Amino acid sequence: MKSNLEINDRRFLEHLHRLGPSSVQQICQELNITATAVRQRLVRLQNLDLVARDVVHAKRGRPHHTYYVTHAGRRHLGDNYESLAPILWAGIMAIEESDVRQRVLGHIRVEMVHRYGRHIDASSGLADRVEQLRSALEAEGYQVESDHSQGLPILRETNCPYLELAETDQGICELECDVFADVLHAEVQRTTHCLDGSYCCEFQVCE
Repeated sequence: MKSNLEINDRRFLEHLHRLGPSSVQQICQELNITATAVRQRLVRLQNLDLVARDVVHAKRGRPHHTYYVTHAGRRHLGDNYESLAPILWAGIMAIEESDVRQRVLGHIRVEMVHRYGRHIDASSGLADRVEQLRSALEAEGYQVESDHSQGLPILRETNCPYLELAETDQGICELECDVFADVLHAEVQRTTHCLDGSYCCEFQVCE
């Protein structure tokens, strides 16, 4: 699960990663902040599985804890693909052989369907499937909500995860809509679009 960290927690995580395994006292000295503030941040990051601790048994004195960034924490610090994604997409679109380009896009579609589809119970009702997809997208860091007040379920993205790509090539928007349709085993129609000035992208879903 990708977590949305506050900027100060992320900076703290970056500092701890540079320091390596450290005690609360060492972190306080390095960052010049209080032990209470350090412990509060450590607890938050431990709850997100981004930080863990070990017990160190010293030759003298009582055992103490050292804290370190977990594998999940290191992956989180490396989750910065915004600049790479447009380059990769442009490279795919630049493939001159249409059949090769379509195979690559088809593979991307299959992988995205698998990524989200594993969280969907195909035997459940449409409304439940929409909720399951919403939950899966939230776990990936999307800002997304669902609306069942209008009869047909609506999935609403309040931030566009592909805005920079979509501004140059709306093919990514079509791919996203197709993926949602495959995952939900339903028809999905985009009814509002961030690129048209709306604050969100809305997808209406029907059997």
